[in-house]
Amino acid sequence: MGRLLASADQYGRGGEVSSRDSEPLVAVAGLSKRFPIAAGLFRKPTSFIHAVDDVSFRLGRGESLGLVGESGCGKTTVGKLLVKLLDPTEGSVTYRFPAPAVGGHLAGSVEASNIRGRQLRVFRRQVQMIFQDPYESMNPRRTVYDTIAEPLVVQGVGDALGRLERVSEILNLVGLTPAGAFLFRRPHELSGGQRQRVAIARALVIGPSFVVADEPTSMLDVSSRTGIMSLMQELADRLGIAYLYITHDLAVARYMCHRIAVMYLGKIVEMAETEELLRNPLHPYTRALLSAVPSPDPMRRRAPPDILGDLSLPVDPPERCRFYDRCPMATDRCQKAHHPPMEERGPDHWVACYEA
Repeated sequence: MGRLLASADQYGRGGEVSSRDSEPLVAVAGLSKRFPIAAGLFRKPTSFIHAVDDVSFRLGRGESLGLVGESGCGKTTVGKLLVKLLDPTEGSVTYRFPAPAVGGHLAGSVEASNIRGRQLRVFRRQVQMIFQDPYESMNPRRTVYDTIAEPLVVQGVGDALGRLERVSEILNLVGLTPAGAFLFRRPHELSGGQRQRVAIARALVIGPSFVVADEPTSMLDVSSRTGIMSLMQELADRLGIAYLYITHDLAVARYMCHRIAVMYLGKIVEMAETEELLRNPLHPYTRALLSAVPSPDPMRRRAPPDILGDLSLPVDPPERCRFYDRCPMATDRCQKAHHPPMEERGPDHWVACYEA
C-alpha cells in the first residue's frame, strides 16, 4: 500500500484546496451538449435534444461535488463530457493538473478540447470514470487481474511482475482480500459489491487526480452500498482524489459530498455546500426533491412533493425557466423572461430562480 500511495505523488496528486481558490482542479464554464434529431440524408437537423445547457462549476483538489437530479436531466452527459467520452457543443472544461504531471505534457492549466494525440493518453492517467452498472462495465471473459491491469498496460506502466504487484495492492486497498483469491476470478464469480470494488480499483490503479462516479451504488443492495460509499470516502481522504459524484439520491449525496449541485432538464438550478443546501433549499425543485426523500419513521405522514406534472422532453425547450411548467411558484415573469441566471443568495449558495 505504501508504494501505491507513493505513486499518487508521482502522478501529481496534491492536498485539498477549496473550490473557491483561483486555480481549481476542474473549471467548467458554459458547458452545453445538444444532440441533433429529425435530420435527413440531404438536410441539416432542425431540432436538438438539449442534454446539457450552460452548466458552470468549479471543483478543488480533494473535493467532492454531488450532481443530483431526476433520470434524464443530463447528469451522466456532464460526466461523459468531463472525461472526454463526448465533445461539448459549446463551453469549456479546464483542468489544472498538479505539477509535474505524467510525462510533463499536461502540467498547469489545460483546456480539454485542446487535448489530442499523445496528450490524450496522459489525460487518461489524471481523469477516470466509474460507471453505473458493474454488470455491464466489465468484460465477462476477462479475469479481475486483466480488467484492473488494462490501464497499466495501455499506459505502459511497469513490467508484468510490477503490474501484478500493483494490482494486488489496489485490490487490498479496495477491500478485496486476500488479493490472490480474487486475481483470476471472472465477473460471474463475484457479487455485485465485489464487482463494483473491482470497477473502483480499475479507475484508481493508474493514480488519477479526478474521478467521475456515475451512480456507483445504484445497482447494489443496501449492505453493499454502504460499504462502497465508505470505501470511496476513505480513498478520497487518503489519496486526495476529487470526485464528481452523480446520483439521484440526496441521502447518498449528503454522505459523500462537500457540495451539491441540483440539475433539472440540462441546467443547474441550485448549488451550495451540502448542509447549507439541505437546511435551506431555495429553489422549488430542490424542495420537491427533499420532500420526496423517504422517512425512516414508518408512522410519519408526509405531504406529497409540491411539484406538478412530469419531466418535460428536452427537445428545443423554450427560453423561459425550464421548471416553469411544474413550478408551484411560477409567475408571469417566469413565463416571459429568459431562464434565470445563477445568483448568489448566500455565502457560496447559488440559485437560478426569480421567485426564490
